[in-house]
Amino acid sequence: MKTSFWDKEGSKSVLASLLAILVGMLAGSIIILIVGLTNPSLGAKGAWEGIRLVIGGLFSTGRNPAGSLTFGFNPSTFGNMLFRATPLIMTGLSVALGNKAGLFNIGAPGQYLAGTTASLYIALNVPTTSVPSGIVWLLALLGGMAAGALWGAIPGLLKAYLNINEVLACIMTNWIAANLTTWLFDIGNIKNTVEGTKSSYVLKTTYNNVATGKVGLDKIFPGSQINGGILVAILLAVCVYILLSKTTMGYELKACGANRFAARYAGIKDKRNIVLTMAMAGALAAGGAALYNLSGNTEFFWNTYQSLPSEGFSGIPVALLAVNNPIGVIFTAIFMSMLSICGQQLTNLTAYNEYITDVIIAVIVYLSAFMLVIKLWITKFRKSRLDRKGGAN
Repeated sequence: MKTSFWDKEGSKSVLASLLAILVGMLAGSIIILIVGLTNPSLGAKGAWEGIRLVIGGLFSTGRNPAGSLTFGFNPSTFGNMLFRATPLIMTGLSVALGNKAGLFNIGAPGQYLAGTTASLYIALNVPTTSVPSGIVWLLALLGGMAAGALWGAIPGLLKAYLNINEVLACIMTNWIAANLTTWLFDIGNIKNTVEGTKSSYVLKTTYNNVATGKVGLDKIFPGSQINGGILVAILLAVCVYILLSKTTMGYELKACGANRFAARYAGIKDKRNIVLTMAMAGALAAGGAALYNLSGNTEFFWNTYQSLPSEGFSGIPVALLAVNNPIGVIFTAIFMSMLSICGQQLTNLTAYNEYITDVIIAVIVYLSAFMLVIKLWITKFRKSRLDRKGGAN
């Protein structure tokens, strides 16, 4: 008997993700409406503008001379959305890969910082006068990913050989990475003292003529920060998909995630796979940091001990919404980036602040954590509908 489209697990997962997004957007719209109606400076008109920007801020082009919002294709916001999505795709892949192997990689922020440190040191210290800038860029990317792999392998080793929970180990390595990064940049020679008193910032990689190529994307999205990093991230997402679905290694990783002890009984080296998974997850998160910082138009504030990079934590909802599907991660990362752009437009064009989009993301994350429950509800609803249909016949 052929399985209906709505009865397939993949279809139910997609529907559950879309429901989480819909409820999150609805919650944000309600908050905007309440704030607008209770604030005399906003009113019903301001509330309606806020809702429109949260839903369609990506297409906002500003205001016309009459003061009304205008909408259309905005190449700058589209390009910036894809630029911001690049590190989110990588950290989302990092978390998704760990989840597939039964590991919760909450260490992506620390791995991201490891990639930041290594990639910037390489990009700014290897002289482009003697080494081609393209080679330096590649060395910085690979060096950053190698540093992240090493940092990710630490909680993997602790989990595999000492049975220490990977969440605890990752939290520990996150803060060690934050303070280690601060110290290394503090004693390093790549602080920005060229522009006045910018000693708390690391130099942009363009200072050493190293930057990710635009590959023509700047012609499609003029005025934005976009570069070829988004293409690299998408390519790596496809590679992770192939690894998990088409290779023996991917099968072994998923087998360990399903039941580590059964996998061991079947002859799969579970300890090796745990360490390998965390190392690959670390490399992906660090690759996101490298692609972001090697763009040439970003500055890194090295006093990181004050907070961990949000991109690392944002990988969690990206992976959850994608149901740990590497291809799905591309789209959920772009969606999260779109919400960030909408929040920015909301701040620039109305009296609202961008934190309303954080509320939307929080609701979506909360619901995505209950994805299995939502899928069960969908199954029950589908079953009751079929029963009623059968009874009517």
